[in-house]
Amino acid sequence: MHSGMIGKVEKARRYSRERDRLQFTQLTVSIDGDNGSHEVRFDLGRWECNCDFFTHRRTCAHTMALELVLEGMLPEEAAVA
Repeated sequence: MHSGMIGKVEKARRYSRERDRLQFTQLTVSIDGDNGSHEVRFDLGRWECNCDFFTHRRTCAHTMALELVLEGMLPEEAAVA
């Protein structure tokens, strides 16, 4: 491996451990739920999910699961779980 790339790989590993460096502003994820696949979107601090529960409650198991996965990497105003 090229010596310049070795440094980049080491830096990438350090960044991945220092999760406070990462803050998501936009993301789309497909989650395979118990009753089918659902698309969850995060855009500028707001969650959206195409499941029926989210339509009525503005939160659901799918958005809460992503909040747990992305803990520490979302803007504070986005965390509702």
